[in-house]
Amino acid sequence: MGDAASFDGVIARYARDAVPSWSSPRRARRGAPNVVLMVLDDVGFAQLGCFGSDLRTPNLDALAERGLRYTNFHTTSLCSPTRACLLTGRNHHANGMGRIIELATGFPGYDARIPHANGMLSEVLVDAGYAAWAVGKWHLTPVEECHVGATRERWPLGRGFERFYGFFEGETHQFAPALLCDNHVVAPPGRWEDGYHLTTDLVGQAMGLVDDLRAVDADKPFFLYLCPGACHSPHQPPPSWVEAERGRFDGGWDAWRDATFARQLAAGIVPAGTELSPRPDWVPAWSSLSADQQRLYARYMEAFAGFLAHTDHELGRFVSFLAERGELDNTLLVVLSDNGASSEGGPGGSTNDIRNWNLAPSTLEEGLIRLEQIGGPWCHNNYPWGWTVAGNTPFRRWKREVHEGGVADPLLVHWPAGIGADERGDGLRRQYVHAIDLFPTVLEAAGVESPTELRGVVQRHLDGVSFEATFGDAAAPDRHTRQYYEMFGCRALYDDGWKAVTWHPIADERTPLEDDQWELYHVAVDPSECHDLASVEPERLGAMVEWWWEEAERNQVLPLDCAPFGELFEGRHPSIPPRNRYVYRPDRPPVPEALAANVRNRSHVVTAEVVVPENPAAVSTQPPGGWSSAHSSGVGGVAQGRGAAAAEAAGAGGGPEGGGGLEGVLASQGSGLGGWVLYVEDDRLRYAHNRSSYEWHRITSEEVIPPGEHRLAFRFTRTGDHRGTGELLVDGEVVGTGEIPDFTPLRFSLTGAGLTCGYSEGLPVCPEHTAPFRFTGTIHRVVIDVDGEPHVDPDAEAQAGITTQ
Repeated sequence: MGDAASFDGVIARYARDAVPSWSSPRRARRGAPNVVLMVLDDVGFAQLGCFGSDLRTPNLDALAERGLRYTNFHTTSLCSPTRACLLTGRNHHANGMGRIIELATGFPGYDARIPHANGMLSEVLVDAGYAAWAVGKWHLTPVEECHVGATRERWPLGRGFERFYGFFEGETHQFAPALLCDNHVVAPPGRWEDGYHLTTDLVGQAMGLVDDLRAVDADKPFFLYLCPGACHSPHQPPPSWVEAERGRFDGGWDAWRDATFARQLAAGIVPAGTELSPRPDWVPAWSSLSADQQRLYARYMEAFAGFLAHTDHELGRFVSFLAERGELDNTLLVVLSDNGASSEGGPGGSTNDIRNWNLAPSTLEEGLIRLEQIGGPWCHNNYPWGWTVAGNTPFRRWKREVHEGGVADPLLVHWPAGIGADERGDGLRRQYVHAIDLFPTVLEAAGVESPTELRGVVQRHLDGVSFEATFGDAAAPDRHTRQYYEMFGCRALYDDGWKAVTWHPIADERTPLEDDQWELYHVAVDPSECHDLASVEPERLGAMVEWWWEEAERNQVLPLDCAPFGELFEGRHPSIPPRNRYVYRPDRPPVPEALAANVRNRSHVVTAEVVVPENPAAVSTQPPGGWSSAHSSGVGGVAQGRGAAAAEAAGAGGGPEGGGGLEGVLASQGSGLGGWVLYVEDDRLRYAHNRSSYEWHRITSEEVIPPGEHRLAFRFTRTGDHRGTGELLVDGEVVGTGEIPDFTPLRFSLTGAGLTCGYSEGLPVCPEHTAPFRFTGTIHRVVIDVDGEPHVDPDAEAQAGITTQ
């Protein structure tokens, strides 16, 4: 409906007497730059070549050579909070993102609902005549709204972006991702078996968006928010990129850290006189490790380095594309990481991150057996925290904490048309900059005023300040002189070159927050926080702590809470009422695990109502419009057993194409990294439970399923905590039984794999299958009946949520 109030023509009874008026869409100012914001994940301060490392990042290094490196840039220390800051210019608690979406609470600073009073950069720029697209990781929508039946109010297209292609979770599988396009779930456009990789896909999608715009509008500027999954775990580059790193890290993390720090000093990345912070006591010296540990831990780092190198290659491909299209010179291109390097791999690394929360930790022995599989599709690998410390050189601590290792990150700015060679100088900028400063800086560069009202909503004041003046003046004064930090009880206040900071163990209520010891550092001359001056300047420290409380009150940080995160889950009111019966229809998009039937540690029955045709091999159930899969079905051998044997079978990457008769998935939850599946193979009903790719439990029937209508079921009877008896049933008759002594206690997947009916996602629960392994009969519906209250281990749920950020 048109806006009659703004119509300035003449309305008459007849057209001959009326005067039309044509509204014109708002155009950006002439010469306004494109804006590309590239956000890396879990990349530490020292992990880009242009920030001192010897990791292979030639394309980002080239951007740094032609642009600016900000060596005093800071984030919130965690993913969702930093991304909210970037897109709104407001502090993370003011955005309701005091933590991550998985750990939302019922307080304004932590509810994971970015208010419309905090308009996003996409919304402001679109109103100013820009196109706006988001590609890659999102992780800003509340968990209970991350499904296809949800409101789209907090999806990317509900917050101003005009196109979206990517994933919602904190992480996803790089070979078989959980993808969305605009407001729909989609299947990956290729198979991992054929070389598909998410980062390549994301960059290709971004290129297509530019070409689509230019096909109809040669001048309209665009804003692209490009967020690859790298380098969050799983560290999964294409195989050749891991192989290229072989042997490069055999010297270990101590030698690597020393060499990196020397390069940082020589290049001026850190000021002269900066000291290397000591390696923490809980991180062993490389020389103290056994030869087997060194071999495995070096391999974990090879996978990370290959992942980063491949990402650099793909981002370089996008930069070259912009240059070829004549777009690069007038593109304000910003590259940053959302927090410091991650320690979530623990002291020994991980072949599957879900293991730690399912009581089946990765072991040295298994890691050695699967050494060549690390980085591949059947591992969810993560490096040991010795490499974390090295990746944050020269700083202390890491992601999720607010010492510099958690909050100091690389930032690159490249804009040839806006930053001349003479203005660039040596390309180093030492002014203090925070993630909230990107929003006003982009607006100033684009010539767009920050609105006081946006789409009818009065806007909250900006917390960030523009640093655009530093583009052409390395000596420009700092404009951002005070900033608070808080994450999981860790707190800090930066004030004009000084920093007060205190560390608190995550979710530890044994140590009252008021008993935490505050430290004081003159970070202008001691950026690595080596010299605590708390006892030397107690008055300064006391004043800064009081300022922190003032900032906390102003930004919705309160109430501080150090209780175990499990209490969040115990007290949370579900947005969708729980029930004991779930009905699923075939070939619909995956249902996220958090919203699907919770079968863990409770008796349950999975029943598929099907029709078996006379000639099942000739039947193929096709997905309806709006949901498609690019995979073909197939069946192969069987991976049995536990530990090493199962790992070897999983590493085989699936069996050959083939099979005949009745076959395919009835219902499946999770993936090859963990889950369960009820399926038919060789005309017989079967069930498999994959416990975090650590052990498999299989139940098979020898009874051939005849043509006709049938009820095919799996019944689990709980006999103890996380254990029970499984039975297969055809039309109510038991046709197979088996014990499941260790049912998955907490989570099937960390990478977004959901519950499906009639097909499997890209990495099937059974590694001998090939997705989608569609059922060759007809499924009317699958019903899952669960008994008793849903099992939730609150503390473990919280820990799992933390690991995915």
